[in-house]
Amino acid sequence: MLNRLSLRLRVFLFFCLIAMGTLLVFAGALWSGYQRAAEGTPLDPFVFAGLLSSFLVLGLVAGIWLLFDEHVAKPIEMLAAEMRSRAHAGVTRKMDSDAARYLGDLAPAAAGLAGELGVASLRSAESIAVETQRLEAEKQHLTALLSEIPVATALISPQHQIVLYDMQAASVLAQVAPPRLAASLFDYLEKDALIKAHDCMNATGKEVKTQVKATGRKVQFDLRLRPLGAGNGYVLVFSDVSLEIAPEESRPLVYDFDLLATQTNGLRTRPLRSLSFTVFDTETTGLLPHKDEIVQIGALRVVNGRLVNGEGFETLVNPGFDIPAASTAVHGVTTEMVRNSPMIKTAGAAFHQFCKDSVLVAHNAPFDIAFLRRHAKSSGVDWNHMVLDTVLLSAVIFGASVPHTLDALCDRLEINIPEALRHTAMGDAQATAEALLRMLPMLEARGFTTLDEVLEQTRQHGRLLEDLNPVDNHGSTWQADATT
Repeated sequence: MLNRLSLRLRVFLFFCLIAMGTLLVFAGALWSGYQRAAEGTPLDPFVFAGLLSSFLVLGLVAGIWLLFDEHVAKPIEMLAAEMRSRAHAGVTRKMDSDAARYLGDLAPAAAGLAGELGVASLRSAESIAVETQRLEAEKQHLTALLSEIPVATALISPQHQIVLYDMQAASVLAQVAPPRLAASLFDYLEKDALIKAHDCMNATGKEVKTQVKATGRKVQFDLRLRPLGAGNGYVLVFSDVSLEIAPEESRPLVYDFDLLATQTNGLRTRPLRSLSFTVFDTETTGLLPHKDEIVQIGALRVVNGRLVNGEGFETLVNPGFDIPAASTAVHGVTTEMVRNSPMIKTAGAAFHQFCKDSVLVAHNAPFDIAFLRRHAKSSGVDWNHMVLDTVLLSAVIFGASVPHTLDALCDRLEINIPEALRHTAMGDAQATAEALLRMLPMLEARGFTTLDEVLEQTRQHGRLLEDLNPVDNHGSTWQADATT
């Protein structure tokens, strides 16, 4: 019957309930005091009535708060998150308005608006798909053309970050470190020699030929630096490089021209979309970070708000002992599979190199980071990255009252995890990356546009997970580790 009443009438009846309940409490307390006075009990009847009414009012308030929280506050929070997910994360499924049935016409109205938004989004998506198909065809032609050019070419920003690299350049860079968009060129080539050649190029405005050693390696490359114009970066060509190039399908042309724009220093105050994220997951021999070991690491990179195809990290890890059958039943990694795989000392160092200058992202990150930190010293690395946890991001967006497992989050955001990939490091990393990409615009829509602002919000849900990001003297988040 309540479902047929208007929202304003329900609110009126709600306050009537508070008034009637309070009157009944005081009437009952006074009656009890009167009865005790008639019986001649030693305790002052007015004191007794006051104490009794106080406890009853507290109980009444608690009960009404529970009703309000369950039927008003939580449904409003749910509706807000549902509408935001449709407006900014592309969710299209029918909105469940049953939980908000006591909010009158608000839930049906929100569902209707979400439906219209979904139709409009579908039309826009169809138009975008046609244009995307055309651009993809052009990209494939460009990729095929560059694959035939017998040089390794990369486009570098004015800040010496990698903006584009072809298959040949990827093979060259991989001799030093994993090729990564937005990575500093100094991770691969000796800084002083490169800066000297760059200054000469800027001074003359012409192409410069030079020889530069690889960072931390004895190998030396013949380079050509070609200017693109003031403030537009430069083209880097690796000359006289003899390589066996992988097939086109295994290493497409990788680029993001937005990286040519000047970026502010400091991760904390930069826009979320301008950051580089390493989204990762681990599979282990058990659930105890102080004694169990990693058996698999999978990671993907998100740069400028998009998943970078062709940039991934995946490795099996030899734990040094047999993997328990119960663990294998979960992730499918057997002792035989890891027998010839690197130990965590080597795998951890390689993964750390892949994560350089990025924000780590994981689902329930403290778990994964605890394993990595335990072996940091033997790997010769320091896991001091900034960290975002998608469990906490989910709590910020959807509220703490809903489940925040990876399966629940993917269900809310309409992310499909193939059963064969669930509980594999790369499969869960892929799901977490897609969840991050859907949640970033939702966070921005709420006004949380920088890493500092997001971390400040996640701290309000600290009871869910440990915060791995230390705070500086000004109360702002600084570098930290992760939680899985």
